[in-house]
Amino acid sequence: MPRRASAAKALKRSDAERAQFAPKAPDVTVTEVSNAAERDQFVRFQPELYANDPHYVPQILAERRDFIDPERNAFFKHARAAFFLAHRGGKVVGRIVAMNDTRYNTFHEVSWGTFGLFECVNDPGVASALFQAAAAWHKAEGLSPMVGPLNLSFHHDVGCLVEGFDKPPGMNLTYNPRYYARLFETNGFIKHKDMFCYEIGGEGLPEKVSRFAARVRERGQITVRRIDGARSDDEGRKVKEIYEATIKRGWGFFPLTDDEFEEGVNRMRPLLMLRPEMCFIAEAAGTQEPVAYCITMPDMNQAMRAADGHLSRFGLPIGLIKMAWAARKIDRVRVLMFGIKPGFRRRGIDALLADETFKEARRLGYTTGELGLVVEDESLMIRTIAATGARRTKVYRIYERAL
Repeated sequence: MPRRASAAKALKRSDAERAQFAPKAPDVTVTEVSNAAERDQFVRFQPELYANDPHYVPQILAERRDFIDPERNAFFKHARAAFFLAHRGGKVVGRIVAMNDTRYNTFHEVSWGTFGLFECVNDPGVASALFQAAAAWHKAEGLSPMVGPLNLSFHHDVGCLVEGFDKPPGMNLTYNPRYYARLFETNGFIKHKDMFCYEIGGEGLPEKVSRFAARVRERGQITVRRIDGARSDDEGRKVKEIYEATIKRGWGFFPLTDDEFEEGVNRMRPLLMLRPEMCFIAEAAGTQEPVAYCITMPDMNQAMRAADGHLSRFGLPIGLIKMAWAARKIDRVRVLMFGIKPGFRRRGIDALLADETFKEARRLGYTTGELGLVVEDESLMIRTIAATGARRTKVYRIYERAL
């Protein structure tokens, strides 16, 4: 590691060590989740906490129960975890999960103790109790520093929202109250890295982007086609091939296991079958080698609010019907996945995929699109997005604390 980078890391550690941690609230007890009833409390605390927040989008409770169940989520095949609840006067006032993701740590050659699914009342003392419980678990695992929030890994939704509280979150993005940054920072956490979200309106791509895309199309070296939903497993393997070629060892993402990949395909398959028009793979002409992808979906968060956390009630699919009805009014799309293989970048493939996606989105009646998350030091990606005319609307922060 260069000397300058080492010095910067040392400075960050010393800053964290000098930080004044908020004292643990004396009337709060933190216990580890040990049974199904407590897992249910863990899941239900979030919608209870956000009950009066107009921007909160309730997640489907049954899906959340499965998500944190070690028997149902392939993440736990390579990660150990402990879930904690904070109680005050017999009432749940906070939650957190502490994790040892051995696959991530091995791939990136680090020993991070990650944490996530953090939710807490507006009380630094309650947050302190939760962070202390997670830190003790991480120390017992031999891990440092604490890094998060990750819900549960970089392949899920990540980060604490620190800018952009004026709109509901898009699909696969986190949301939290403004005071969360204060809870982290008064408990010794410092910024580890920021990630950005962008929004593009329906007025159209800049003319220079469309012209560039047209030139790339005319050269005939790259072809773009829709992903075939009827062959989702085969198409998914092509996306996985491109994705894994883009991974760098420096920070963030890491290869998915086959089981995790299959889970992701199964979650996405219904949407892909419903709205395949904005899901593209770019291939090298002649060889049909998959070289890039751009997967864009209607922002189902706009419809999911109608279900209020339940797909069915009283044995009837009431929530599902409400979601289907609300889906008719979705006016925003989310660019969920985008990647170009090394060796094929700076050839205009990004402009070509943006042009194809925008044309389809506008044809289908969508008025805005959301892109991200983009890591703050991914300068090429940030310049590419800026060229489309998109504006930055949200900032998500990953924090760290030395142990």
